[in-house]
Amino acid sequence: MESIVKQSLLYDFYGELLTEHQRAVYEDVVFCDLSLGEVAQERGISRQGVHDLIRRCDRILDGYEEKLHLVSKFQKTREMVEEILQKLQAFRETKDEALIKQIEQISMDIMEL
Repeated sequence: MESIVKQSLLYDFYGELLTEHQRAVYEDVVFCDLSLGEVAQERGISRQGVHDLIRRCDRILDGYEEKLHLVSKFQKTREMVEEILQKLQAFRETKDEALIKQIEQISMDIMEL
């Protein structure tokens, strides 16, 4: 399951950088859950060709992430926002002013990402 989530995130961030043909085949296999044989028949290419194309797309998407780190920054930002929401809820319950300082610091850290 984690692999599918990773593929989806990478595709969401970098999919537009693939060619139209790569995107179409990748979407058919990964998102539409079509078999390699079904995609091969539909596209008029070999099953091995579809397999190779999917592997190549995965390497391309991973390569973009290694260089740009957009997915990891997105995930880190989400975690930090969740932490802010938890601290805000705790502040509402306790009125502890130290929590406001912590929220401010997390906010500043997000701005630096």
